[in-house]
Amino acid sequence: MLVSMDKILNKAAKEGYGVVAPNVFNAETVEAAYKAAIEAKSPLIMDCAGILDLELISEVVRFFSKRYPEVTAALNLDHGKDYEVAVKAIRNGFTSIMVDRSTLPFEENVKQVAEVVKMAHAVGVSVESELGHVGQGVTYDNDRDAGLTNVDEAVDYINQTGVDCLAVSVGTAHGRYIGTPHIDFNRLAELKAKCSVPLVLHGGSSSGDDNLRKAVEIGIAKVNIGTDLRTAGAIKVKENLVKAEFPNLAEIYADGTEGYKEMLKHYMMLFGCANRERT
Repeated sequence: MLVSMDKILNKAAKEGYGVVAPNVFNAETVEAAYKAAIEAKSPLIMDCAGILDLELISEVVRFFSKRYPEVTAALNLDHGKDYEVAVKAIRNGFTSIMVDRSTLPFEENVKQVAEVVKMAHAVGVSVESELGHVGQGVTYDNDRDAGLTNVDEAVDYINQTGVDCLAVSVGTAHGRYIGTPHIDFNRLAELKAKCSVPLVLHGGSSSGDDNLRKAVEIGIAKVNIGTDLRTAGAIKVKENLVKAEFPNLAEIYADGTEGYKEMLKHYMMLFGCANRERT
């Protein structure tokens, strides 16, 4: 069953667990995500980047939502950079969109996101946005502190934009870290105490299980995971290629998606979204 993402996240925030949001990019990863959700008895949020074929991914998600109707799932546009991409995602059946204006000044961020929220809410689509800026792991030591979310600004931002959930910057980064991740848990606790919507953590990969578990315990309701899933799939492929006498493409795909699925299940267990009742 496909639902608006806010339905999944409001429940998670109320009951104190986090939902994994894997990046999906083809039919194999979409089905692997659904199978992980079935095996772990978990809700599912699928993030899809705007540079991908949104129409294709949406059709694939809808196909598997019919095949696996027991899974409560949302399809979310990840890091939508412009208005046209948001419109395209909504027209193609995405149930949520992430509007990323995190590199803009506060006032312009608010203005552009509020416009998208008005449009999305009119058709029952939820909106995620980002305040502060989650950078890249390869430049972590240089820019980790530059984009941290200001707590008071976050409160104003939510009130002015009407977003359904907020991605915050508390010390994580996208991709693999050059350096050691340092999460500002005190800032996260303040954000949780003052913000009226569920909080989202980008840059979950390589941030460390203990760090991520604590972030969820403090109040993160959604954790984006991409790099770790792709890496787990690639490792599984490599291991089995070494063993295979005559490898073929079908086996390679199966190995990769199995590794992806098992890592996704690991995070479902870690964040406490496994064995949850359906939304």
